Amino acid sequence: MALPEPLRRQLGSFSRAVFSEAPAAAPRAPAEGADNEIVSSLPLQMSLYFNVYFFPFWWLSTVVILYLKYPALSDYYKFILVTIMMLASLIEVIRLYLGYMGNLQEKVPELAGFWLLSLLLQLPIILFLLFNEGLRIQPLERAVHIVFAFFLTFQVIAAFVTLKRMVNKLATHFHLKEFHRLEEQPVPGYYSLGREERAVSMASRGPS
Repeated sequence: MALPEPLRRQLGSFSRAVFSEAPAAAPRAPAEGADNEIVSSLPLQMSLYFNVYFFPFWWLSTVVILYLKYPALSDYYKFILVTIMMLASLIEVIRLYLGYMGNLQEKVPELAGFWLLSLLLQLPIILFLLFNEGLRIQPLERAVHIVFAFFLTFQVIAAFVTLKRMVNKLATHFHLKEFHRLEEQPVPGYYSLGREERAVSMASRGPS
């Protein structure tokens, strides 16, 4: 499964606008093996790995506690909790998939999608479940939500740093390719202009 191409382009443009740094004044020659530089984040990948195993435990604990306290909840909160559980489960599956693809394969659009889902959707949902006392939060519930919020906070920070490195690496490679292309194909008339300038300089000296 891959992201639709229009969505990939939008996420790529968003990543370049948000995470890229100002280019250097003059490109430097790449070091040997620079194209093979690994910019994937090991800490991010480890957190995703443990998150994959933690998520079923979080889901099962939350569903069981929701079943037990469901009769005591108001109709308003019953609807909210059921909707949130369905939404959070769907988002988490997509989020973890994009995180794995984006980090391991160094795909900027996928990792940007992972970062946006984590920051704008999943983290607010978990914080709502953690701090809204109207939901009659139980101790086990609070514990698993705290662990989940820790995972999300760490992943948001780690993905942000990794995205900056990936985008800057791609930007550097692009500028280097443009620089080498201009070296191999100079602007027409450049060298002829240099010869004319040299001729004027020699003429101005006059006969020795």
